[in-house]
Amino acid sequence: MKSKNKWLSAPYMLWSVVFIIIPLGMILYYGLTDKTGAFTLNNIIAITTAGHAKALRLSILLSLISTLVCFLLGYPLAMILANMKAGRHNFIILIFILPMWMNFLLRTLAWQTLLEKNGVINNVLTFFHLPALKIINTPAAIVLGMVYNFLPFMILPLYNALSKIDRNVINAAHDLGADSIYTFIRIILPLSVPGIISGVTMVFVPALTTFVISALLGGSKLLLIGDVIEQEFTRTSNWHLGSGLSIVLMVFIIINMVLSAVFDKDGEGSML
Repeated sequence: MKSKNKWLSAPYMLWSVVFIIIPLGMILYYGLTDKTGAFTLNNIIAITTAGHAKALRLSILLSLISTLVCFLLGYPLAMILANMKAGRHNFIILIFILPMWMNFLLRTLAWQTLLEKNGVINNVLTFFHLPALKIINTPAAIVLGMVYNFLPFMILPLYNALSKIDRNVINAAHDLGADSIYTFIRIILPLSVPGIISGVTMVFVPALTTFVISALLGGSKLLLIGDVIEQEFTRTSNWHLGSGLSIVLMVFIIINMVLSAVFDKDGEGSML
C-alpha cells in the first residue's frame, strides 16, 4: 500500500520539481551571482538604493492599507455568513467567489475603464452635474484594485474559522452574563485568530508582489517593487538584479508563512 501511495504521489512530486523547485533554484542562482557567474550580494543589496527602497516602502504601505481595509470589510461579512442558517449562506459565498472565476487581468482592466477620466463613473457623475472623481493613477486606485481582487481571500478564511466556533460556548457566555461586546472580545475574536492570520497572509503577500494592478490603475509614475522586478526581467533583461530583488520579497513571504504556521497549527483558518 505504501509503495502504491508513493507512485500516486509521483505526478505531484514531478510537478513540484518542475514548476517550484527548479524556478526557485534559478531565482537563487541569478540573484546570488553576477553576469560572469561569480557569487555576489550586490543584487540583494540593491534594494537599499533610493529608487528600489522607495518602491518597497510604497508597496509595503499600500499592502498594509489594503490588508487592513479587507479585514475591516471581511470580518463583519464573515460573521454574518457564519450566523446564517445552513444553506442560505451558500449563495452569498458564491457571489464573492464568482468574480474570481474571471481572469485577474480582465477584472483589473474593468476597474481601469470605470475609474479613468472619461470612464463610466465620471460619465454618470457628469450626467448628474456632480464633480468628477480624480482617482485613476493614484495610490487610492491601487488600493481599490487590491481590495476588490483580494477581498475574497480574506472573507473565506475568516468565515471558515468563525463557522467552526461552537455555538454552545457563545451561549454559555451569554448565560453567565456576558454581553455581546464582551463575548466578541473575549471569545469570538481570540478563537478566530487562525482565520485572521490566514486571511492577512493571503491578502498581504499577493498585494505586496503585484504589478498588474499598479501598472493599470497607478500609471507609470507609481512604481511598486513588483513593477520594478517585472521591468528588470522583461525590459532591461537584467535577470540577476530582478532575482536579487525577488529574494528580498521572498523574505517577507517566508515571514508570513512562519506566522501562519505558528498561529494556525491545525489549519483552522484555511479556505477549505
